Amino acid sequence: MKKIVLLLIVASVVAVFAFDLHSLLTLDSLKSRLEQFREFQTESPWLVAGVFFAAYVLVTAFSIPGAAVMTLAAGALFGLLQGLILVSFASTIGATLAFVGARYLLRDSVQAKFGTRLKAINEGVEKEGAFYLFTLRLVPVFPFFLINLLMGLTSMKAFTFFWVSQLGMFAGTVVYVNAGTELAKIDSLAGILSPGLILSFVLLGIFPLIAKKVTDKIKARKVYAQWTKPVKFDRNMVVIGAGAAGLVSSYIAAAVKAKVTLVEAHKMGGDCLNFGCVPSKAIIKSAKLAHQMRHADKYGLHAATPSFSFKAVMARVHDIIKAIEPHDSVERYTGLGVDVIQGYATIVDPWTVEIKHNSGETSRLTTRSIVIAAGAQPVVPPLPGIETSGYLTSDTLWDEFEKRDDLPKRLVVLGGGPIGSELAQAFARLGSQVTQVELGDRIMVREDPEISAMAMDSMRADGVNILTQHKAVRFERRGDQKVLVTEHQGNTVEIEFDDVICAVGRKARLTGYGLEKLGIETNRTVVTNEYLETLYPNIFAAGDVAGPYQFTHVAAHQAWYASVNALFGHLKKFKADYSVIPWTTFTDPEVARVGLNEQDAKEQGVAYELTRYGIDDLDRAIADSDAHGVVKVLTVPGKDKILGVTIAGVHAGDLLAEFVLAMKHGLGLNKILGTIHTYPTLAEANKYAAGEWKRAHAPEKVLLWLGKYHAWRLG
Repeated sequence: MKKIVLLLIVASVVAVFAFDLHSLLTLDSLKSRLEQFREFQTESPWLVAGVFFAAYVLVTAFSIPGAAVMTLAAGALFGLLQGLILVSFASTIGATLAFVGARYLLRDSVQAKFGTRLKAINEGVEKEGAFYLFTLRLVPVFPFFLINLLMGLTSMKAFTFFWVSQLGMFAGTVVYVNAGTELAKIDSLAGILSPGLILSFVLLGIFPLIAKKVTDKIKARKVYAQWTKPVKFDRNMVVIGAGAAGLVSSYIAAAVKAKVTLVEAHKMGGDCLNFGCVPSKAIIKSAKLAHQMRHADKYGLHAATPSFSFKAVMARVHDIIKAIEPHDSVERYTGLGVDVIQGYATIVDPWTVEIKHNSGETSRLTTRSIVIAAGAQPVVPPLPGIETSGYLTSDTLWDEFEKRDDLPKRLVVLGGGPIGSELAQAFARLGSQVTQVELGDRIMVREDPEISAMAMDSMRADGVNILTQHKAVRFERRGDQKVLVTEHQGNTVEIEFDDVICAVGRKARLTGYGLEKLGIETNRTVVTNEYLETLYPNIFAAGDVAGPYQFTHVAAHQAWYASVNALFGHLKKFKADYSVIPWTTFTDPEVARVGLNEQDAKEQGVAYELTRYGIDDLDRAIADSDAHGVVKVLTVPGKDKILGVTIAGVHAGDLLAEFVLAMKHGLGLNKILGTIHTYPTLAEANKYAAGEWKRAHAPEKVLLWLGKYHAWRLG
């Protein structure tokens, strides 16, 4: 039955175009037939109104182009009031028929096949369907016929769709019908320039902007209804958290002379400076030097077993943290114009933050805007016995190991992600007996399988015992012995250890600073829109607490959008741009990525061409005895536009920057190939990768004729 109905609909639409009926629904046709239509209307006003109404319903129901012209015609023929009534009801009835038709014919099959792609619409309708549809109707960014069809694929009730559409399209209908009444008066060039007509088209132009403002006001009024807004404010902005996102947000606010307070309960600089990026890179450097000493014979030197004090290694880590601390210190930011308070902040209402100072006193600040930049913390799996295992995390290991005289002998690292892999390799290179336990089939699962395998081979060569497909079950203490019990392919595998590091991921800090009371939604992170606004348009979130990426450079990137929108959003808002996000895992070889890799492209159904360049062929890499790794570039088929790049090799994170710049500014591989790269440098790998693409796209026929031409020139 569905197939028959679908065939009838298709046949009807085809007939409209086959018999050129759609040409009647143009502005020129309307003007040429306007007097004729008026004659019919004079003779049979009710018949003309009825035919017009039915035709409008059919045009809308079948999604035939021309509804806008018919709306103008309604104003021209029937005047503002009658035209408005006819179009308002006809358009809504037609839209509802299209809605019901799409639901009957397509919903089940489309949802089954494209459910993931319709996820955003389904979630929007489920959460706040009526307001969601009203916003779409009020701000005509998408064609109305597309909204009719897409809404039919959701679970929205037909009656809800009808009345919301009736209400949402009303304002736009008024504008178009009014424009039609002015078109009816055109009889000369002077008529085109009449003030009324100009006003109508001005309204058409600014209507989306007005509608968006009205929609935002309505939504904001609803959200803020239970709160009393202060008459005056102490601050323009209060920032909660002094990690990368908080520091950049407060710096930008101070730079534009806003009055801003930054509240931090613990250490300035956040996780990156104190527990993450900085200390991990410091120990990776020490470990790499120890590795090079063991393998000095690669460079024509005598290999040697490194002799060192673990306490001195850890002291160096903390010295480096101290050396960088002034960049993020209270003194520096105070000097920049930021009011820095050491304490714990709680959001009392949308404009008030209560601060419990570290000194013990409590104060309150009213503020126009708030930026939540509370960061993230390590996930500790709820395994039996873990609390008595003496477990460490990427946050706690630095202070704990600083107290030690000796390197941990037997170290278990739970987790095969970037943090776990970096730490596992570093401690193995320093001399620990490291076992890395990963539940999945491989480590670094976000990378292509061959890149993951390359990292695994290197780490195993350094002595890391990587156990994939091993599920951690429980921790046990047997006298002085500590044991991790795992399960592998139905068998129990026990691992004795002295220390264990939990590196199974990080989670946003979502509790303790008032989100629950305000009803701000959280779902692993603080839920924000594309402007980084929460439920309350004056409260923003940025950094790890907001997601979707947990990188310091992304936190700083988001901070610009959060602070600028917080301070100037009433004038102009900016959508956060995640189109080109790079990241690097600092194992050896380093793994750096931007955009799509192969597995992402396949999962998303994105067509691509792959170009590879082996770093083992690069002169500088050979000279450095680091001739291993690969550059993988994904491009649009047949074009040099870059979709994504993965580099595995020494200094991959630094090499990636050229591709990040190219993608950000729309530069293709031809531009990289045409750029001079210093010889001999590792950066030439990027040029040679571009050259591989060019070679694969050489114009063979042209080259063939050029060969003949040069042969002819030889005489």
